[in-house]
Amino acid sequence: MDVAPSSAPAPQAALRDCVTQAVRRYLADMHDHDAEDLHEVVLGEVEAPLFAEVMRHCEGNQSRAAAVLGLNRATLRKKLKHYGLS
Repeated sequence: MDVAPSSAPAPQAALRDCVTQAVRRYLADMHDHDAEDLHEVVLGEVEAPLFAEVMRHCEGNQSRAAAVLGLNRATLRKKLKHYGLS
């Protein structure tokens, strides 16, 4: 379900604004250099703290964390291992 920017709940809007500002700063800091693999860079920088915070919020319960994230538990375990969070 896509949420229109004007009707997004406040927490989602705040998160979107934070990401927007961070990407703008990143691109501005690139100056005349081409940004490469930006999608992969952003995912790498966002996923690790996202998983760490959700695991903290769920008190280490992987089943609950997977549900919060909307992921399969096996996928969550794979991601946690990838980021050294297991």
